[in-house]
Amino acid sequence: MSFALIEAAGELTRPAVVGVIGCGNISHVYLRTINQSPVLRLKGCSGRNAATNAAQAALYGGIAMTIDELLADPEIDIVVNLTPPLVHHAIGRRVLEAGKHLYNEKPLAHTLDEARDLIALAKRRGLALGSAPDTWFGTPHQAARRAIDAGLIGRPVGGAVTMASHGMEYWHPTPEFFYLPGGGPMLDVAPYYLTQLVNLLGPVAEVTAFASMPSATRTVTSPPGPRREIPVDVATSVNGALRMESGANIAFTMSWDVWKHRRPTLEIYGDEGTLIGPDANFFIGGYLQAEKAMYSVRDGEWQVVPGQGEESAADMAFAPLGGPRGLGVADMARAIAEGRAPRASAELALHVLEVILAVDRSARERRAITVESRTARPLPL
Repeated sequence: MSFALIEAAGELTRPAVVGVIGCGNISHVYLRTINQSPVLRLKGCSGRNAATNAAQAALYGGIAMTIDELLADPEIDIVVNLTPPLVHHAIGRRVLEAGKHLYNEKPLAHTLDEARDLIALAKRRGLALGSAPDTWFGTPHQAARRAIDAGLIGRPVGGAVTMASHGMEYWHPTPEFFYLPGGGPMLDVAPYYLTQLVNLLGPVAEVTAFASMPSATRTVTSPPGPRREIPVDVATSVNGALRMESGANIAFTMSWDVWKHRRPTLEIYGDEGTLIGPDANFFIGGYLQAEKAMYSVRDGEWQVVPGQGEESAADMAFAPLGGPRGLGVADMARAIAEGRAPRASAELALHVLEVILAVDRSARERRAITVESRTARPLPL
């Protein structure tokens, strides 16, 4: 249903023409999504590796270009920036200065000043600016939003969010950057869970946290190899609490130091019941198998939140890739045509980035940190 939610409004008069900068591992799913969306048309594939650009262009039907060529192409409307987080600002600024709408992979930028600079530049130029994640567009996550809005569990008063695994070195071919400044579970993975939390409950007002780095090295065993030791220079376990502006009190865990656990990914506690939401890292709520949002009234039986239905063949085909990442680009194209802000907006991404950096600061300074920015809950799908 993720594709259906975007496509329900019909096609645009003219599909938005898209160029992609950054043709690494994550580009496969973005390029597939762009090719299957009726509101987008892929033209350019670019990045620092000419051979990879050419390979992705041959595989997905675009044209291999240099970054300068892509930014100078008058036909390209939207640029999707899939470069590493530390250069999101530099590349993003070039895109906006070239007069192109910009959609960044998460996080929006590496620092708040960089993120604010991109937002200000986009406003000055009259350009749309959006950012991943868009996994919360998925069926179970939108069902959870409807459940909250309908009052199925009453007024939300608390909750818990958990992402716990044993890191990236067991599956990612080049995991080194995950363990360097700009990486770690907070900047790399937390945006999925925090964005869904803001989608459900609104903005975060204050945070407090503790963080640790149990090991100074990691052993890479992912194919194609070789097996090797890599340094760790970021916290890999974070436990904290988030006080939402609504007053809800949320326990928060992000860790790459856990082999196995039985904690739900998301629970929201209301004064009339409990909501369980599936993993916000995936559109369908699970890696290969669709999962449902569930709720219980008081101490009653668990029930499936109404209106979730069955996932489409298109959604299931994308499941091994984590879902159709890039639907936020399709929504941006429609938002531009409709004169509204994209759902995966820069303001939402800025707020989530500030929460992440506030968690890091709280852990370092051993005190609660106030979150200054505010963002409206995004429009439901």
